Amino acid sequence: MVRQRKRKAGKILGVIGICAGVAAGGFGGATVPTWLGTVVESESGSPQRTDAGLASAIVKAVELGITPLDGAREVNPAVGPSVKTVHGTLKHVELVPVKGGTAVGGTISADGSTWSTLEPLAFNTEYRYGFTVVDGAGRETRKTQTFITVSTPNEADAAVFPQDGSTMGSGQPIEINFSEPVADKAAMEKAVKITVSSGQEVAWRWYSDRKVRIRPENFWAANTSVTVDLPLFGKDFGNGMIGNSNVKGTFKTGPQRIAVVDDATKTMKVFIDGALVKTAPVTLGSPDWLSPTGYAVIMEQERHSKFNAGNIGLKPGDKGYYAPLVVEHANRLTNSGVYVHQALPSAYGAVGAYNVSHGCVGLLPVDAAWFFNNMRTGDVVQVLNTGAPAVEPLEGFGDWNIAWSSYAKR
Repeated sequence: MVRQRKRKAGKILGVIGICAGVAAGGFGGATVPTWLGTVVESESGSPQRTDAGLASAIVKAVELGITPLDGAREVNPAVGPSVKTVHGTLKHVELVPVKGGTAVGGTISADGSTWSTLEPLAFNTEYRYGFTVVDGAGRETRKTQTFITVSTPNEADAAVFPQDGSTMGSGQPIEINFSEPVADKAAMEKAVKITVSSGQEVAWRWYSDRKVRIRPENFWAANTSVTVDLPLFGKDFGNGMIGNSNVKGTFKTGPQRIAVVDDATKTMKVFIDGALVKTAPVTLGSPDWLSPTGYAVIMEQERHSKFNAGNIGLKPGDKGYYAPLVVEHANRLTNSGVYVHQALPSAYGAVGAYNVSHGCVGLLPVDAAWFFNNMRTGDVVQVLNTGAPAVEPLEGFGDWNIAWSSYAKR
């Protein structure tokens, strides 16, 4: 009985001895226990392991952040695609149109963790990402995924007037027409940059979700340069509509030219940069067709313009009807057909004496020719004392008839 107890105690001590050996470093990196009977294999030749064990070292799992996500649709082409890794590196990254085309250029960061591009993508295009991920043990994994950019029905753009490179009169407001409704007007105003060489501040007046006009408090200063910069590519208009291009243009103004027409005196006085340069007699709208008052802007000029009473709702037999005719030296003031033009020969006797027109400003031939040759689109015509309301803003460019204090409106 005594001997058996001693033997058992010896076995226990033996086990304790082995455990002490392990605790003392028998599993350290420098030695391998002889009883293990095998050698630790290189991690690079084995499947990825992230759990601790006796067979091999631990390699942290690679984490990926990919923009856009796999299978994403209606992706904004201005949002720069990128691939980012944690616990790994990237190589052989490519981003190409699935149906063929030039690969999108990009760069890999110095530490190999990130690929990115600032190069814009095309609209309505499916792209394929392909990239190789290398983990901490040197193992490589090839991955691919796809996404599709904004489709054609969701593209948005804008048109700006005056056009780039044009020279306009000092009364010409800026007009921007957006192809799609703008949901956040304040954000759009902040995004668009208006640069005015004269330093004049401008205000925005939205006439709809798609149309806005912009003007200073007073007419543009003489010889001003105005640049309109709309960085719309990738701009979210709202409702899933995305801007498809940037729009930028510069126009200039000439001298300040203002024609003041007074029904009380039946005269027109033209001022250039504040100096009176021309006085001429006029005939205005008859009592049935009063000429609108206030400020108007010359919209277009035609040496010969076809007039048709049907365009203002008149038909044969109606009071005021006239057969189609051609008018000389025509300067349009409103969409509805108010012009400054050469009076018809039958009206020469009325010029400077009484009113016979359908709302237009009629001039004698020599004065009409002078006006046509010396005034430009964007120049201002002010009509006084006819008793008619002022020109509506959207009847042409009647924006100057709105007080500055209330002009800005969304």
